[in-house]
Amino acid sequence: MSAGILKMTVVLRVSVGSKYGAQHSQDWTALCAHIPGLKVCFPATPWEAKGLMQTALNGTDPVVFFESQRIYDMGEMFRENGVPVESYEIRIGDTNTLHQGNDVTILTVGAALYRAVEAADILSDQYAMSAEIINLHSLVPLDYSAIIESVKKTGRVVLVSDACQRGSFLNDVAQNISELCFDYLDAPPVVIGAKNWITPPYEFDEFYFPQSGWIIDAIHQKILPIPGYVPGVSFTETEQQRKAVNGV
Repeated sequence: MSAGILKMTVVLRVSVGSKYGAQHSQDWTALCAHIPGLKVCFPATPWEAKGLMQTALNGTDPVVFFESQRIYDMGEMFRENGVPVESYEIRIGDTNTLHQGNDVTILTVGAALYRAVEAADILSDQYAMSAEIINLHSLVPLDYSAIIESVKKTGRVVLVSDACQRGSFLNDVAQNISELCFDYLDAPPVVIGAKNWITPPYEFDEFYFPQSGWIIDAIHQKILPIPGYVPGVSFTETEQQRKAVNGV
């Protein structure tokens, strides 16, 4: 509105995740990502959290900074030397490639990263499949460069977050991937999110939020059949249509 004259150096920390009440488990990233002018971050590792927060504090734009209560006690497990003691910045918009692979790309937001890692380990150990994992620690803006290069390599992509699948931010990412990588895709992008239900108490998290098995189920049923694999959750087109008809 001011053509860049006015600055708004505000960082809003939003803690989401679990245990303090059913509604506290919900992921509201789609709401914030939909508002023009806001930058939106959702780090999933300590390294990401420190670097993004430093960038947000040093910037001049309003930033909504999501944090998952589920992973507050998780140490840095992806960088050999851990989190640097000195100050550093991570460009808001970058992505973080945490696992190299050739058969399928898994894009994650928030705590779903760790379930994707579990799924990648199972695929590798039991089915000789390698998954490339890219964490989207920045939602708005978002640089698609690394995502495009990964999809060009694997030809397949699954997107996972704890947000309800219907209306999630990852649906928008999947649409962009479909357009930007159409000639390289062997199957349509698949978005996996929480059930489109009223959020239950945390004791029922395993039935509501995406689990590692759901990721493998979706890959097997919608992208690349895995010999000998028996899915536990239905991701068939029939089930997809049933959910849409019933609004769940």
